[in-house]
Amino acid sequence: MTRWVMLADLERCVGCQTCTASCRHTNATSPPVQWRKVLDIEAGTFPNVSRTFVPVGCQHCADPPCMHVCPTTATGQRADGIVTIDYDLCIGCMYCDVACPYQARFKIDEAHRAYEPKPLLSEITREDPARLSVAQKCTYCSDRIDDGIAHGLTPGIDPPATPACVNSCIADALHFGDLDDPNSNVSQMLRQQKHFQMHVELETAPGFYYLYDKADAAGPAGLSSTEDSGEPVRSSPPERVRSRGVEPWHQEHWNWKAVGNFAFGGAGSALFALTTLANFYGAPLTLSGLAAIGMVGLGLMMVLWKIGRPLRAAYVLLQPWRSWMSREAWIAGPFFLLAFAAVWFDSGSLALAASAFALAFLYCQAMIIKEARGIPAWREPRIVPLLVGTGLVGGAGVFLVLGLFQPMNPSIANAAALALGVFIVARYIAWEFYLRALHDTGAPTRSLQVLDRTRAWFAWLGHIVPIIFLAAGFLVVTSSGPLFAAGGLLAFLAGVAFELVLITRAGFNQGFALKHTPVRGQGVPGPAVKPGWSLH
Repeated sequence: MTRWVMLADLERCVGCQTCTASCRHTNATSPPVQWRKVLDIEAGTFPNVSRTFVPVGCQHCADPPCMHVCPTTATGQRADGIVTIDYDLCIGCMYCDVACPYQARFKIDEAHRAYEPKPLLSEITREDPARLSVAQKCTYCSDRIDDGIAHGLTPGIDPPATPACVNSCIADALHFGDLDDPNSNVSQMLRQQKHFQMHVELETAPGFYYLYDKADAAGPAGLSSTEDSGEPVRSSPPERVRSRGVEPWHQEHWNWKAVGNFAFGGAGSALFALTTLANFYGAPLTLSGLAAIGMVGLGLMMVLWKIGRPLRAAYVLLQPWRSWMSREAWIAGPFFLLAFAAVWFDSGSLALAASAFALAFLYCQAMIIKEARGIPAWREPRIVPLLVGTGLVGGAGVFLVLGLFQPMNPSIANAAALALGVFIVARYIAWEFYLRALHDTGAPTRSLQVLDRTRAWFAWLGHIVPIIFLAAGFLVVTSSGPLFAAGGLLAFLAGVAFELVLITRAGFNQGFALKHTPVRGQGVPGPAVKPGWSLH
């Protein structure tokens, strides 16, 4: 077998950015896009200051999270380990972007040129319209590799078969080769020098290694192993690090339109399930059922509005065995058919079948967020019960609001209000467990700050005040309908606001981290660097 990997010698990299320029020239990428870039990290306090240059880009993971979440099979993996993108299959949903812990995915919706309004002829000639509005990233120059092998050349040794960034490196800091060949250049270097992989704790098995010291040199703790322990990196104090583009920054592609899918889709699916349950006790299906169908449909329409290539939306059905987004789409079809039929024929049996799909749809939505492994605040497993609970609260809340517009048996209204109260309490418990888990396991500092600031208003507006309204509705029977509706509406809107904060305010990515800073001169490897993170 062959496993192509890249090595970056942190002792040698001088931060000249020649690899970045070479990559851009070779692949004709747009000015805002950097498939290969070099971080500049300055750490320490005078006179003990270190400066480290770190090449980053797609890590071509052995277990790539971007491939697992892709709903269209656009992202794939070759037998030699190179992770690929089929621009003709990509719909531009950017699920791969929020799943990637290495910030290696890019999307632009229109051509950008270095010189405006008169672009260079070379820019116009080499523009690739297939890349617009879809995901793009480093390919390890796979076309050069394949062509070189076809002509009997060895990638990593012969320049025509080697990635352009490696060829252009003036300091001999970048290396490329076959990890599965024990005699290859990269295998020998990994035996000779200490090394680590970035974010190895996420178990993606990246195909990018960082060299930082000689194998026989003793580090700060007297260690001489060439392999990194794999333990999570601990944060350095914020004042130690001065750099741009290293700390986690907010994801760019999932916006309020994505929030609309989770908010309306989650509440709508729960609403249909509750409507079905109420129907078995005599409540009509029509108004609440149609409202539920409309809410789920509105959520999906907002997703269609968000993606880069909406005319390819049907491709989302291509990978249900891996992607939760694809599973959501597959479940939506039977739900709409059964739900419409249930309302049209006023059939409780059909409504029950549709409800099963509705609850599965709600669970898929929670799992879509949880599988976005590049966003630490989203990948925490305890976010799943929190999002499911938010959907149930929203559905019960909307059901009580609709009770103002359709006749409802008082016993059904009371039961719905009681169910909403239970859901509210369950959501609050899930919220507290979720926040504690984030503080215990660690997350970007700014994510925690944003979420901690929601604590007070979310507790009051989403939980305490709605419970007060519900309790008042049981006490003041003559006004129970409006009081129940007020509590339900407030609980639903607070849930929407929370999801808006979660996606558009707290969605900071993984950032970058170094397990070790490299040797400089006669020194020893320095401490770990992981700016912008909080661990308690």
